[in-house]
Amino acid sequence: MNRVSGRYVRQPQGYKAFIPAPLPPRPDVEIDAEMQRLLSDADRALGRLDGSIQTLPNPDLFVFMYVRKEAVLSSQIEGTQASLNDVLAAEAEIFDPAAPRDVDEVINYVGALNYGLGRLEKLPLSLRLIREIHEKLMHGVRGGDRTPGEFRRSQNWVGPAGCTLGQATYVPPPPGELMEVLGQLETYLRSEDNVPPLIKIGLAHAQFETIHPFLDGNGRVGRLLMTFQLCERGALQKPVLYLSHYLKEHRTQYYRLLQATRDEGDHESWLKFFLRGIARVSEEATVTARKIVALREAHKRLLAETFGRAAGNGIKLVDHMFENPVFSVQDVADYLKVTYAAANQLITRMEQRRLVKEVTGGKRTRRFRYDTYTRLFR
Repeated sequence: MNRVSGRYVRQPQGYKAFIPAPLPPRPDVEIDAEMQRLLSDADRALGRLDGSIQTLPNPDLFVFMYVRKEAVLSSQIEGTQASLNDVLAAEAEIFDPAAPRDVDEVINYVGALNYGLGRLEKLPLSLRLIREIHEKLMHGVRGGDRTPGEFRRSQNWVGPAGCTLGQATYVPPPPGELMEVLGQLETYLRSEDNVPPLIKIGLAHAQFETIHPFLDGNGRVGRLLMTFQLCERGALQKPVLYLSHYLKEHRTQYYRLLQATRDEGDHESWLKFFLRGIARVSEEATVTARKIVALREAHKRLLAETFGRAAGNGIKLVDHMFENPVFSVQDVADYLKVTYAAANQLITRMEQRRLVKEVTGGKRTRRFRYDTYTRLFR
């Protein structure tokens, strides 16, 4: 297919920067038999996932871990070392001198995702919202000195660590062209058309990464935007899709296909890759949702059968742990409105049943993790 997706323009400094053509691509994306099948598979898998989440007793309780899983994986694509357990510990204010220092980047991602979803209830997906998300994402962490919440006013580039502009594998639009191409992207995001939502989301992601509007954090913002679009367009009621798992696993192919949309106008190969990822990760998340239901019922049944008079508080605590998987004895005492001694006794019995695990080794500052639950997301 003879498609021009933009042009490379030589700059006064000698390098060539890419200026993308507006979306949608011209000629239109070819939805051949393979694309139609992949689109159908992805739509079906997303529908099953959404249905599985809606059958959970309280879907909002379980979103907690899905969001953190996506935050960890998306941040790891950018080189962070923090794990899911590191994030849970940091949020529970457990001090660990051996923990990776970049855990705050993941916590910021969680905050940016939750903030953006809240703002979408009042504000459509727009350049304004993208800037606000970026500010939340980059505040006080690595790259936080590179104008968080502001579109760049200088040239950036993509390439191996330490490479110069002349050695870059890709140079995005120069600052003077930035607002025009961003305006075109915003128009496309807001446009009403007959393009299947997943095709539109895939095209918008590739275009955002092509524009690379910030000095840092473009990859994470771009992946956040996919989640926002899925929720805004009603493909998902809750943010329970960790697509970064697939993109991290196939990182080299991911970057190569994005570059092919620029150099060859090949949007079709990127979209097929994207749709395969949506289907695969949706299926994995659906399995996780079913395991959550089974785990919850098994643990409540175990408590009811073996904890006697303490079963009521134990069952109440189980639901609480889905949203607070790392906790102290005092947290449990406050939540259940019981004495410290009663809370400690309950947790000890749950620990003996291997429902929870002590993770700090301290005496007065002990923290416990709902390990059987968090393992489902590792």
